[in-house]
Amino acid sequence: MAQKNRTAIVTGGTRGIGKAIALKMSQDGYKTVITYKNDRLSAESTVQEIENAGGKCIAVKANIAKQTGVDTIVKTAINAWGRVDVLVNNAGISSNKTAISDTDPADWIEMIDVNLHGVFNMTRKIVPLMRQQGIGNIINLSSNITKRLAPTFGAYAVSKAGLEALTIILAKEEAANGIRVNAIAPGPIRTKMLQDLLDEMGPLKAEAFVNTLPMQRTGKPEEIANMVAMLASDVSSYVTGQVIYVNGGGPGG
Repeated sequence: MAQKNRTAIVTGGTRGIGKAIALKMSQDGYKTVITYKNDRLSAESTVQEIENAGGKCIAVKANIAKQTGVDTIVKTAINAWGRVDVLVNNAGISSNKTAISDTDPADWIEMIDVNLHGVFNMTRKIVPLMRQQGIGNIINLSSNITKRLAPTFGAYAVSKAGLEALTIILAKEEAANGIRVNAIAPGPIRTKMLQDLLDEMGPLKAEAFVNTLPMQRTGKPEEIANMVAMLASDVSSYVTGQVIYVNGGGPGG
């Protein structure tokens, strides 16, 4: 699925799932812009890894919840590559595991700002460029939480449910402009965030949790990256407005 002279922006593309996506896009021939909020060392390491493999990558420090940050990201991509073919909205923050009625309003607002408003900000800036090109591809990273709607994950679940609604509506609005829009909803994926959660559970509960998955294992970041690559390619040319769960068959409750 190699792409020639294609470009991609991957927000939050320096660690975990985001890094795996950036590496895969680069392997498939995309020139990439990756973004980060604070971790400069991870960003520099990812750029170096991509360049050592013969790819082209630029890292941009920016907050997608702020319009100035979004402007910087897009300006960098256009100045470097002249166009944006694929936008992967991966950057986000995870739940603080608090009941809705006990959630600090500031935490609620931050969750919505980053996970939903950030995607809106990036989309609003990129879609006009893709309209001019007559082609484009937007892939949003949601979560299996929208299927589970588990207690104490309220703010996070609401932000991701809103993201999925945005995905489906935007796909219908922009299909005639040659822009495809889809979302991927990962289940438990082997990242630091998941490992922290499993450590918090303790070995017995963690093992029991993994055994609830039909495939009885956690996923790999590369498995999410492979789905992103497929959706970004012409293999998926008739796929838009979809939320694809990549979760090993569950959990569903």
